[in-house]
Amino acid sequence: MAAPFPIREHRLTRRVQFYETDAAGIVHFSWYPRYMEEAEHAMWRAAGLSIHEAGGEHGWPRVAITFDYVAPLRFEDVFDVTIRVAELGTRSLRYACDMTRGDTRIATGSMTIVCVTHGDDGQVRSAPLPPAITSRFAVAESQS
Repeated sequence: MAAPFPIREHRLTRRVQFYETDAAGIVHFSWYPRYMEEAEHAMWRAAGLSIHEAGGEHGWPRVAITFDYVAPLRFEDVFDVTIRVAELGTRSLRYACDMTRGDTRIATGSMTIVCVTHGDDGQVRSAPLPPAITSRFAVAESQS
């Protein structure tokens, strides 16, 4: 069954892999943006889209990302990454993200992506969000 549109948020459940941890068995901070991107890509698939279609005319560079870390994740932990559309602009999307292990908040984050095209001269230029995107996503209610 297809997801109802527009999609406002998506939850991805994941298990920490050994290679994502440091010598103390704690997830290295650099993995958190990857987890958020993994949830983002899953959300796009749930919307019937791909963040990178072969031969597609649009690109989606990340222009801002932040994280606040609250509690560690360790090898074999099962956790949820919930990503929400926080802002849907004319040329950009901003996501808010919560990572939790059960009732424990692990981290919160934010990421902004912009829509770009490649000109005939090879230059990357900002572009309006295509209707195929704006029709599939909507801003989620703010979470506290």
